[in-house]
Amino acid sequence: MEVIETLIANVGFPVAVSIYLLVRLESKLESLTTSINELSKNIIDLK
Repeated sequence: MEVIETLIANVGFPVAVSIYLLVRLESKLESLTTSINELSKNIIDLK
């Protein structure tokens, strides 16, 4: 928790929020990429 407080104090609130959102979205993007790849494989198998 101290690291987050130091980060906000040093770089400002908007940058801290941006970093937080990028970290949160990374896992969701990986999941989406996996789902798209599986969908592509399934479509190819249907043909």
